[in-house]
Amino acid sequence: MRAFMSIAIPLILLIQPPSGQPPLKLIQTIDLPHVEGRIDHLALDSTGQKLFVAALGNNTVEVVDVEKGSHIRSLPGFREPQGIAGIPDAALMAVANGEGEGIQTISANDYRTGKAISLGNDADNVRYDAGAKKLYVGYGGGALAAISPDSGTVLGQVKLAGHPESFQLEQKGPRIFVNVPPADHIAVIDRTTMKVIATWPVTGAKANYPMALDEANHLMFIGCRRPAKILVFDTATGRELAAFDIVGDTDDIFYDAARTRVYVSGGEGAIDVLDAKRPPTLTRLARVGTASGARTSLFAAQHGRLYLAVPHRGNQNAQIRVYEAQN
Repeated sequence: MRAFMSIAIPLILLIQPPSGQPPLKLIQTIDLPHVEGRIDHLALDSTGQKLFVAALGNNTVEVVDVEKGSHIRSLPGFREPQGIAGIPDAALMAVANGEGEGIQTISANDYRTGKAISLGNDADNVRYDAGAKKLYVGYGGGALAAISPDSGTVLGQVKLAGHPESFQLEQKGPRIFVNVPPADHIAVIDRTTMKVIATWPVTGAKANYPMALDEANHLMFIGCRRPAKILVFDTATGRELAAFDIVGDTDDIFYDAARTRVYVSGGEGAIDVLDAKRPPTLTRLARVGTASGARTSLFAAQHGRLYLAVPHRGNQNAQIRVYEAQN
């Protein structure tokens, strides 16, 4: 049982960042040479050493060695790569193309292309269920597909009320939670039956794009852009519990269970670090200045590091900035 009641909380207190050690420390900057345009999502390979970056505007996937702090290779041949996910048991990376075939697999070792899985245009976010060995992809005008990466077979599809953005898989349950911003709701899918079992209205703000889960406390964090807010939902009831102002133009949110924090990266040029020790209340620990357009990121819980994608704008080179979470 949770210690809080499932009631709407209209106001959450904001605290000023404390003095002393910042909660995120910049430890490394890695340039992405000749990368132009928007950068979308990121994923680590199974070793945690190589970072794969979907350079959407450049039509490439960039490979970075985050241990050595160096750019390894630029992989061409993609069409608006958006989502990307690792398939550790097969040493593959799955790349979702906004245009073209849908999913393209590549070897995480030698970067050779593998199976292409046709879904239609606008394949976007990708997640891998290691236990079931299934790949889930949101795409098109409103659908989510389950795919066997071994055979390239589409195992099932669910129709949605609009194009899906971020979605998350329960680790201790069968549900998938999907942000559907055109419909102003969260779709709840049973991945054993591949059917929508509920839709939860998003009323506290609009343009619900990124999502993160605190599964232990039955909480979901939704990032909205109009206005810039994070909404906290109870995953047991589907009720919105709280709202808090965040950095603008967010595209990624992560929950750090070890430190009980939420990280929000926004294209407005900052990362918000929020304390979540009193659920569903959030307080801001720090707002870390970054760069304009740097709205996508990846938090690697096993390493306690957050990787931020910075696009080329003016005198600012395209790069990956590596931040280490401080206790």
